[in-house]
Amino acid sequence: MLVLLAGIFVVHIATVIMLFVSTIANVWMVGSSNFGTISTGLWLLCNKTCTQLPVTSHDEASLKVVQAFMILSIIFSVVALILFIIQLFTLEKGKRFYMTGAVMLVCWMCILIAVSIYTARFTGKMLSFTNPHHGYCFILAWICFCFSFIIGILYLVLRKK
Repeated sequence: MLVLLAGIFVVHIATVIMLFVSTIANVWMVGSSNFGTISTGLWLLCNKTCTQLPVTSHDEASLKVVQAFMILSIIFSVVALILFIIQLFTLEKGKRFYMTGAVMLVCWMCILIAVSIYTARFTGKMLSFTNPHHGYCFILAWICFCFSFIIGILYLVLRKK
């Protein structure tokens, strides 16, 4: 049981770190142009230097929603990690990880909403670039989506042990 808890704790910390990286770094979409490789993220458009991400007024609300839900997912993931540590040492068996699992599943839902909106609204918007594809931050966000769901379910299953 101790090994299982340690493994879940390590995966949870890895998920928090990957959420930070995927939200902060500007490599959600990558493409080529006459100026070299260009990447866009949630915040900036980067070539050799980074500038404000040019977004049409039609897509501005969608981008702000993606930004907000990615930040919320980080907050919920950190809160779940703190709750896990607190509940591990204070609550008795059978009542331990209800809140941790619930908060982690809320984090999962925030990631799902953010990445789904980004996929629907911004994939393929790099029309002036050749060979546009998703960057590592987009892939990390989907990995965090999977990890947060698995961790949330494991917390709910572990409440009985």
